[in-house]
Amino acid sequence: MTLALSWIVYPYVEPAALYYDVRGVDVSHHQGPIDWDRLKEDGVEFAYIKATEGETFNDPRFSRNWFAAEQAGILRGAYHFFSPCRTGKAQAENFIRIVPRDMSALPAALDAEQMQPCRDRPTLPDLAGEIKDFLDAVEDAFRKRPVIYTTRQFHDAHLTGRFEKEHFWARSLVIFPRYRRDSWIFWQYHNRGRRAGVDGAVDLNAYRGTLAQLKALAAPRR
Repeated sequence: MTLALSWIVYPYVEPAALYYDVRGVDVSHHQGPIDWDRLKEDGVEFAYIKATEGETFNDPRFSRNWFAAEQAGILRGAYHFFSPCRTGKAQAENFIRIVPRDMSALPAALDAEQMQPCRDRPTLPDLAGEIKDFLDAVEDAFRKRPVIYTTRQFHDAHLTGRFEKEHFWARSLVIFPRYRRDSWIFWQYHNRGRRAGVDGAVDLNAYRGTLAQLKALAAPRR
């Protein structure tokens, strides 16, 4: 009974809301059709939208999510799911080819979390180096340095001691992130949250700052 009750209550447990006023979501085609106007009415200020994965995959709902989020007045950024099996340069080319050059968008995000081995080839030996290649190429294309999304597991395996000057988006369900404590600006604090406009579960995030600061982060760079 206690376990069942916990599972029912868990989607509504949001301690981050006690500390951070600016909250958002991250979505992909897995969420299906989204009512972005209802999301905005439910307090969602920003969204990261999956655009690409690896060297060739393009999220089939990216374009409609991208433009619908803008129409609803939600600050949005695009993210790429990083594959340890393909070079950072090739993956950046996939992302750059798909994502519009919108200078008022949030910085791109690189989702670096995959720990599974590659199926058809060895895992690349220097994942941190490949990630840097991706960041550099996307920054050149969009004039904003991407944010690195990562889990504690991937971080400790591949990123420790690297990227000291980068901004991070840390995954840490419910509790405060205990890694990159001084350099995370986004916190993914829930993986089964609920928001109006989305049928089913959605990832919830907090921004470590004010709404004005988030808008400044999205502002065009000179």
